[in-house]
Formats: sequence, C-alpha cells, structure tokens
Amino acid sequence: MRRYACRLLDTGPVMVLAVIAGAGSFTHIRDTASQHGQTGWMSWAVAVCIDLTCVMAARERQRDKKTSRTRRGPITWPVLVLTGGIALSLAANLAQADPTIWGWITAATPAAAFLIAISMLERRAANPTPTAETPELVPQQTQAEDEPTKALAPALVDYARRVADDHEAKHGKPITDDALRAHLGVSSQLATDLMRTLRTA
Repeated sequence: MRRYACRLLDTGPVMVLAVIAGAGSFTHIRDTASQHGQTGWMSWAVAVCIDLTCVMAARERQRDKKTSRTRRGPITWPVLVLTGGIALSLAANLAQADPTIWGWITAATPAAAFLIAISMLERRAANPTPTAETPELVPQQTQAEDEPTKALAPALVDYARRVADDHEAKHGKPITDDALRAHLGVSSQLATDLMRTLRTA
C-alpha cells in the first residue's frame, strides 16, 4: 500500500501537469483549426489527432529504447512524428497569441509544459525504480555466478541489457565489463558472462 501511495505522489503531479497543459494546448489547436475552415466536430478531431500523436510517438520512443532499436540512429520515425506534432501544437498556440513577446511566451507555455510532462512520464517508464526488481535479482545473481553462462537468469540478462542500453544512450559508447559489474554489484566473472550474452543476443 505504501509503495502505491509513493508512486501516486511521485507521478501524480506530472499527470496533473500533463492534463492541464494538454487541455490548454488542445484549446488553442481547436480554435486555430476552427478559424481556418475546420468547423464543428472537425476542429475537435484535429486537436485530438495532434495531441494524441505526440503521446503515441513518445510511447513508441520508449518502446524503441526497450527493444534496442535506438542503436540504428538518433533520428527515428517516432522522433520525427513527435517533432512534427510538437511543431503543429506550438504553431497553433502561437497563432492564438497576441503579437507581443509575452503574448508568444504565454501562448507557447501549454505546448512546452505538455512536452515536458510527456518526456518526464516517458523517462520514468523507461527507468523504473529498482525496488520491484531487487528482491528477484539477488537470488538469481547468486545462482548465475555458480552456473555456466547459458544458465543466466532471463530477468538478470534483461536488466543488464537495460543498463547497457541506458549507458550507451547517455555516454554514446557501449558499456564496459567493469562498468556493468560496478552498476550491478556482481562478480567480474558474472559481468563477463553477461557481456558475452548481450553481445551474442
């Protein structure tokens, strides 16, 4: 119960920000669409399409990270879609602004806040807290150290793969055996076996 309460306190403010910012950006998009010929339900449809496209693209970016597709290059289809959705949302917000500096800044705030909220939620989903994994990984690490490489626990291998992917995304180069060993807190032999498994996967 305490874990769920902590998770709610952790993600709750971000969710509230996402809803409020999304609503503000949504309104500006709908008004812009209505002023340019997309009247009635079509103005609502345009706003829904743009905002949901941003959310969907952010989720696809997260899925690409989990499946190691980001190694193909930083510019992927979800990144392009997310960039296009943000550009359309920001353009609609600016179109509704007063032609002043503060008018542009305040009008762009909902789109910027919506983007920040989505990126935070994406980041937290891609890097979950290790509390749920730690109890399962400790006995599996002990078992893996005493058995051949082929007997490595799948959960341990998956966790090591996520650590390696996060390291490469952050530093731009593959993780080393020593860095993986230090991060996981395992023996040198187990780290070597894990790296060999990751390279051959």
